Amino acid sequence: MFKSSLLEDTYSSIENPTPESFFKEKGSKFFGYGFPVENEVHVKEAIEKLKRQHPTAGHFCYAWQLGFKDPIFKVNDDGEPNNSAGPSIHGQIRSFNLTNILVVSVRYFGGTKLGVGGLKQAYKHSAQITLATAAIVKKTIDVYYQLNFDHALMNQVMRIIKEKKIKILSQDLALACVLKIAIRKRDVQEVMNRFDRLYKVNTKKII
Repeated sequence: MFKSSLLEDTYSSIENPTPESFFKEKGSKFFGYGFPVENEVHVKEAIEKLKRQHPTAGHFCYAWQLGFKDPIFKVNDDGEPNNSAGPSIHGQIRSFNLTNILVVSVRYFGGTKLGVGGLKQAYKHSAQITLATAAIVKKTIDVYYQLNFDHALMNQVMRIIKEKKIKILSQDLALACVLKIAIRKRDVQEVMNRFDRLYKVNTKKII
């Protein structure tokens, strides 16, 4: 099971796509890739990009995992024998204790069948060497809010944002002030209490 730390306040993932990994097994070529993803749209985009990059490849096998406390995941054997590719890739995601990640292994068939056991080992190795080259980082689990307030409260609001290192996602300061922010999970209660004490700051949790 995926484990987050600091009371489920942080998790491990990758910041950027991994370098391309490669190895050869009995003539078959395996190219491995890892991508940071936040949703299934990101997954689809990454796989479509790889299909354009490898137009003659036979298989695009992958696994992804999203979320923290109860993560969701999906595996895909893409035409290989059932459970020979996707679960082996996902096993490495779990082994490295990562989430919000997609790992894809692109195979060019080399003329010699590897058998189910051989395929499991090949896809496991492809995912393993891909993740071994990844720059794994610790990320915070954030909660997203929208703040609505008058210009007169800008200094007080910005002081809290600076002190708690809150990320501003977007802002509209035309008429009133509207900020969309990301607060680290462990700080949410304290920050919300401080905003409540300003009375005229409207706070709304957003997805």
